[in-house]
Amino acid sequence: MTAWFYRLADAARDRARRRAWPEEQASGRRAEDLAHRYLRRQGFTIAARNYRPRSGAGEIDLIAWEKGTLVFVEVKSRATEAFGTPDQAVDREKQARLVRVAREYARRGGRELSQARFDIVSVVFGKPTSVRLIRDAFLPES
Repeated sequence: MTAWFYRLADAARDRARRRAWPEEQASGRRAEDLAHRYLRRQGFTIAARNYRPRSGAGEIDLIAWEKGTLVFVEVKSRATEAFGTPDQAVDREKQARLVRVAREYARRGGRELSQARFDIVSVVFGKPTSVRLIRDAFLPES
């Protein structure tokens, strides 16, 4: 029952955010598209995009496989690096949320989270646009 409520609340929040900041949503989606293509060119097999658990708590941008390793990928983007690189926005709180969602995904798939990896794809929209993969960006806290 509560999962339904969370999904409804998330949908309403997303609609309001899209109306308020449509360009931000478009750039985030564009960054995810660039990251998706970049990872595929690097040999990753994409298993899921914008994965949300049934509880509705959190989201993982991309879930992929690389040579038998399950990889959870957070995509971050910026217009410029004037205020820091995009990957600096993945703080401890964001990492903890990602680990919670990843733990549920791994459990449902019968995998151990200790055998998974957390990467960040950093996208800077500039001339030219840069896409950078940071492997093993952080480790899940035990």
